[in-house]
Amino acid sequence: MAEFTLELNDDQKQVRDWLHGFAADVIRPAASEWDEREETPWPVIQEAAKVGIYSLDFYAQQFFDPTGLGIPVAMEELFWGDAGIALSIVGTGLAAVGVLANGTEEQIGTWIPQMYGDADDVKVAAFCSSEPDAGSDVASMRTRAVYDEAKDEWILNGTKTWATNGGIANVHVVVAVVDPALGSKGHASFIVPPATPGLSQGQKFKKHGIRASHTAEVVLEDARVPGHCLLGGKEKLDERLARARERARSGGERVKNAAMATFEASRPAVGAMAVGTARAAYEVALDYAKTRTQFGRPIIDNQGIAFQLADMRTQIDAARLLVWRASWMASAGKPFDAAEGSMSKLYASETAKSVTAQAIQILGGNGFTREYPVERMHRDAAIYTIFEGTSEIQRLVIARALSGMPIR
Repeated sequence: MAEFTLELNDDQKQVRDWLHGFAADVIRPAASEWDEREETPWPVIQEAAKVGIYSLDFYAQQFFDPTGLGIPVAMEELFWGDAGIALSIVGTGLAAVGVLANGTEEQIGTWIPQMYGDADDVKVAAFCSSEPDAGSDVASMRTRAVYDEAKDEWILNGTKTWATNGGIANVHVVVAVVDPALGSKGHASFIVPPATPGLSQGQKFKKHGIRASHTAEVVLEDARVPGHCLLGGKEKLDERLARARERARSGGERVKNAAMATFEASRPAVGAMAVGTARAAYEVALDYAKTRTQFGRPIIDNQGIAFQLADMRTQIDAARLLVWRASWMASAGKPFDAAEGSMSKLYASETAKSVTAQAIQILGGNGFTREYPVERMHRDAAIYTIFEGTSEIQRLVIARALSGMPIR
């Protein structure tokens, strides 16, 4: 087990600087264009694939970094470049985490490479959990998966929403209900292979922020997938459902939920994304305050501006520390007894919203225009307090962990 340290090693620094260069040279120059177009930036993803950033090998190296800091360092630098484009580059990772968290070794080796493709034929993947009536309330999920034993196939029906890369993905990972009586414990995750009949894209959403990332509904109408596409396998599912039924009757061990296993693994990474966006806005505001003159002096000479920047930097550093702690704990196998993963996501998300708003205020009228990037950064930051568990849900998770009570 790696000891916790705040000092990145030489390899981590090299990766950080490499990603920062890509974000500065490739992502940032394209950010405004793809935000306006509201389309997936395929040329940028392809450039990321060419240099090795958009690949299974790269994410595996960061995911299995023994310190736990590989993923948060990578996320911060890419999202420092631009949140919308970065999410298009890393969005496939959530589906990959879904397979890593719930799949067998064979499933991991078979499906994750198909999620990325290669530099000549780039692919993306989608993780489909939320539904029109089941976002934070995963127990209300309605998408059903019914097993056809005669054909060894699962039949999926339902509508998923807010799916990053939904409908355009090569591989979809879908969370569905297999036993409605068990609520959220009766869920399972399925791979929906490319070109599966019965899967289609529904509404594509026009969003407030992260507009370069494709977000859409995924409609499943009698979509049949082979039995081997059940993540973890039928035997493991049957055992888990049996434990859940026994627990429902008599109480006992906590049973893992397929969607929650993915979110638990990804929350600190989302916090790192928020840190990257906040840091980007802070740096723009700091540079502006040093060069913008009013009444014969730079505006940073005024305490009202300088103190805001001091608070912004303090909040960003505190958020990063929470993210790094949670990431190290997860890598070291330490339990989140106080919901440290949710803490990191909550604080970093709220920091991104407040810091980007302060950046606009420091730039004044210029900050409100699209001539400066802080306006886009503020729009992008709004998503962090919403997706993969709203700030309210994070507070609920933390409160339950601290109190041991079923707070509602």
